[in-house]
Amino acid sequence: MSILVSVQGLTKSYGLLPLFQGLSFGFNTNDKVGLIGPNGSGKSTLLKILAGMEEPDDGVLSRNRQCEITYLAQTEAFSNSATVQECLEEKIPQNVSASERPFRLQEILRTLGIIDSQITVGDLSGGWRKRVALGQVLIQQPDMLLLDEPTNHLDLEGVLWLENLLRQAAFAFVLVSHDREFLQQTTNQTIELNKSYPLGFLRIDGPYEVFQARKEEFIRNQKAQQETLANKMRRENEWLKRGPKARTTKARFRVENAEVLRKELDQLRMLNSQNRQVGVNFDASNRKTRKLIELGDVTFGYPSKLLFSKLSLTLPAGVCLGVIGQNGSGKSSLLHLMKKELRPDQGEIRWAENLKVVHFDQHRDQLSLNQTLKQALSPAGDTVIYQERPIHVAAWASRFLFPKEKLTLPLSQLSGGERARVLIANLMLQPADVLLLDEPTNDLDISTLEVLEESLVNFPGAILLITHDRYLMDRLSDYLICLHDDGSVDFFADYAQWHLHQRGRSTGTEPQKKNQQVGKKISYEDRKELQRIEGKIQKAESEVVRIGARLHAPENLNDLAMLQELSDQLIAAEGRVQQLYDRWAELDELFA
Repeated sequence: MSILVSVQGLTKSYGLLPLFQGLSFGFNTNDKVGLIGPNGSGKSTLLKILAGMEEPDDGVLSRNRQCEITYLAQTEAFSNSATVQECLEEKIPQNVSASERPFRLQEILRTLGIIDSQITVGDLSGGWRKRVALGQVLIQQPDMLLLDEPTNHLDLEGVLWLENLLRQAAFAFVLVSHDREFLQQTTNQTIELNKSYPLGFLRIDGPYEVFQARKEEFIRNQKAQQETLANKMRRENEWLKRGPKARTTKARFRVENAEVLRKELDQLRMLNSQNRQVGVNFDASNRKTRKLIELGDVTFGYPSKLLFSKLSLTLPAGVCLGVIGQNGSGKSSLLHLMKKELRPDQGEIRWAENLKVVHFDQHRDQLSLNQTLKQALSPAGDTVIYQERPIHVAAWASRFLFPKEKLTLPLSQLSGGERARVLIANLMLQPADVLLLDEPTNDLDISTLEVLEESLVNFPGAILLITHDRYLMDRLSDYLICLHDDGSVDFFADYAQWHLHQRGRSTGTEPQKKNQQVGKKISYEDRKELQRIEGKIQKAESEVVRIGARLHAPENLNDLAMLQELSDQLIAAEGRVQQLYDRWAELDELFA
């Protein structure tokens, strides 16, 4: 195991804004590192410095001469008229022989899952453009890969594909991501850049959940240390108030030591103050109506594409419905239907009377970038009304980690994460029965995301949630609805069940083709069982969804005996689904 790149005393500022100071660490050949931290902590800048694209203000960057480092930016820069093959070929290193080039190209095309290399990138979706960008760095066969928000624009299947690629990667990598599940599945170390740590960062071996546990322990210890020093400082202050004369060596030493102690305590207080978090909940209307929104056999689409057909569901208070599907499958359209901004082609949507619906827009369209922060938070003056109480706009801004100095800045000068916090602050002022959340985690750092998560857990109304953040989806959603490209719809208990379903769908046809090629002897009974098992699985999964819906139905929430019975039924039904998938896997082996 050798060091690929290291930094010593690395410092970087933008104008008067310090990003990080005095960073020192290195990366080895086996390191798969998640780089996290608050917005504005310098994560993307650090990647660019490691890639040699930016220079630090101070410090030393050392790179192994044999180490090939490649960098994947947040956004892709393609000519829309270029073909996929042209985009990939231009990144093959010059020292690769002419005979090897076609083989390297085909290997990357297989890795990306791209069949037609002559398609132009202008005709690709954002997710497939991201895959081509990944192909451009992978085709260089790096020793170390630097990835800045690599899951941006990828749909769920694309994220799972990238996860699998990075898990099997032979190269080292450092990736910036706010996707906690992605970090958990791909990394073996985590580095957080944060001024709350004495060294300016915290580095922990292990996946993300290990980091979280160690971080909490570190912060507890640091706060306990502050309390210990504060108690000691109180005793020293009492001694100093008595006016001791520093005539003896011992007395002089104690006076000097008290000053050192005071500086150490001030430093700890400053570090611990950096751990402040957003702390506020959505303002619920607390209405007692059970059925807030109902869809009956709703069909919707556009002339060129059917999005979903005969969709029926009920959204009651206290339930979070997660919506998943590929990009362009109709997730946002479903949200706009529920908000009465679109009308269904067929079917009916019913809303409870005087329903209060609050919408979080992934494109931040509700914000005017010409406004100042103060105007955006409090258009009517110097106060906001939160849960029927007036709060000064400066105090309200501080709850969302905005210092008063930023109140006069236009929104155009704020980061994407800061604008997201403005939108969340405004939404929390609106009494709501239903929250329609379209990618609410975009641009949020992990600490803000965790507080948003807690606010949503405590929201008593209904939630429709569209997000690529599987960690958030699994924490909040009571069940999932998956919109397929052909307009069909499936319901799932959680991501794990969806993933099993997808795996089953992908293995249901290919093994039969393999069997035709190799000509194994398969019994008649096995063939018949394989033909029937998919229908059995679909029926078993439908039973899981049916029981899950009854378990969460408002009319059953106070019937403890019924809840226990339904819980037992759900466990048995989920076990039946797992047994069927296990049997399907056995049959796949026979046909392989």
